[in-house]
Amino acid sequence: MADAQAREKILGAFLTLLAEKRFERIELSEVAKLANVTLADLRGEFGSTFDMVAAFMRETDKKVLAGDEQLTLDPEMPEQSARDRLFEVLMRRFEALSPYREAIRSLYRSARTNPQLAMGLNKLAVRSQQWMLSSAGVGSSGLIGGMRAQALAGFFARAMQTWLDDEDPGLARTMAALDRQLASAERLAGFAREMCRFVPGCRPRRRSSYRDEAFPEDPNAPVPV
Repeated sequence: MADAQAREKILGAFLTLLAEKRFERIELSEVAKLANVTLADLRGEFGSTFDMVAAFMRETDKKVLAGDEQLTLDPEMPEQSARDRLFEVLMRRFEALSPYREAIRSLYRSARTNPQLAMGLNKLAVRSQQWMLSSAGVGSSGLIGGMRAQALAGFFARAMQTWLDDEDPGLARTMAALDRQLASAERLAGFAREMCRFVPGCRPRRRSSYRDEAFPEDPNAPVPV
């Protein structure tokens, strides 16, 4: 069996099981049986069920990033603010996740009672959000980029709580929740900027020259108040 086909079958089987039961109750033998592969084949592709979660998140990243070409070709895209671009990217992420809503709901339930799983998922989420920031044209490298990605992972998780129960095909509630979370991100960036005045070694700068906004690459981004 070709590696790509094996991985696809295994990942599909894992997500099917995850939609039916809690993460910690899924046995590797169950995944192999449902995927119709041997345990040796399974071990050759994944080291654990958590590796399958990581692979699922990478595949989701790839689906979202594959939409970048369309955005690049959109003549209106350059006129959008960085916040608007990030909104579009994250809504693409929700759309990519839609077929797996029950599996994600199950994973969230397990994370609430499993701190080790929660920490692992957070690490994966931050990594994914670094790619989402890059897709939206927002800096994601270095210490500041890492802090942005961590904050964005938290804001996205809060919007996801709405998305999990949003039965509207147009995801109106999800869009409203995500917009509120991105607005919170801007306010948080503004607060951190102002607090810099009181931190030794953090040189205050004129308002017009601030560059550590939530979305600093966009000169037209609104300044948090």
